[in-house]
Amino acid sequence: MEPLYQSKIECICCEMTFTTSRVRPSFKKATKSDSDFCGYYKSEINPDYYVVRVCPSCGYATTENGLERLSDLQKKQYHERIGSRWQRQEYGGERSVTQAMRCYKLALLSAQAVGEKDRVIAGLLHHIAWLYRYEANQHEEKRFLRFALQSYIRVYETEGVSLNNAKLMYLIGELYRRIGEENDAVRWFSRVVNDKKIVDAAMIRASREQWQLIREEAEARRLGSSGESALPESDNGEEKSISTSA
Repeated sequence: MEPLYQSKIECICCEMTFTTSRVRPSFKKATKSDSDFCGYYKSEINPDYYVVRVCPSCGYATTENGLERLSDLQKKQYHERIGSRWQRQEYGGERSVTQAMRCYKLALLSAQAVGEKDRVIAGLLHHIAWLYRYEANQHEEKRFLRFALQSYIRVYETEGVSLNNAKLMYLIGELYRRIGEENDAVRWFSRVVNDKKIVDAAMIRASREQWQLIREEAEARRLGSSGESALPESDNGEEKSISTSA
């Protein structure tokens, strides 16, 4: 059985029908995941490459989580910012990581043009960071993690009550940790652990584990800078002060 199959989509911007590739569920099982939920797959086909569908006619790109319809004003805004410069391209077949990146960035531009919700934009930014991680491009990965973090914080501030707060709060803490802002990471992890209203055991456990990881890394840096062990020093050779308490 082939991992990819074709699905028909009607573009919500220009109303043209096109086909896009989807990954069969049996090929979507991750062999491992990073602490911010980035998945790795045994199959040569990475499901993350096929999340975005791109209309070849007008270039509007979106995901299943995007808007279901566009107003006339939103269509006009998209056309003025992107659609008027679009040259027909096909992304309906098998995608390389480079093509997947183009699709995600098109989806990001489309979402920004029509005023998508922050949660959709945050997800796109986070996926772009994952694509850079697959390519071992740490600079761009961290840059897009920071963008995603800013969007997730806006989601928490505007939609937090209606979402899984524990997972969102954990993710904000984890992205802070990954961009090196450990004091802020601890603050968010401690909120998950100490908030009695949160009963999501998996997110409480994950927050405890990442909080402990920050403690251990801070201690390793302290010992390295003081010469008390053979552990490598931090990049600047100085101890970095980390708050590890709530």
